[in-house]
Amino acid sequence: MINLTESAAEQIRKLHAQQDAAEKVLRVFVEAGGCSGFEYGMSFDVPKEDDECLNDQGIDFIVDPASFSYLDGCNIHFDDGLHGKGFEINNPNAASTCGCGKSFN
Repeated sequence: MINLTESAAEQIRKLHAQQDAAEKVLRVFVEAGGCSGFEYGMSFDVPKEDDECLNDQGIDFIVDPASFSYLDGCNIHFDDGLHGKGFEINNPNAASTCGCGKSFN
């Protein structure tokens, strides 16, 4: 399971309202790159047949099977405070993370 905080869900709702296509939902994924080997990503996309379809805080979102193995158990938070970093993913599966908070290994 992947959990969203209330602040993340609120920000996702705002961003989704700006999208042209209502059939698109949030995609959370992992790709090679970043300072530590893997990098988190999020975009709005049309679900594919093999995607994991999830819901938390009333938000539907999708994760491809390869990314799900890295993201299962994560918490996604949105920080918009004075030193806010935007979306932050707290990943208990990561052996190490980079100072930027966007990559892990």
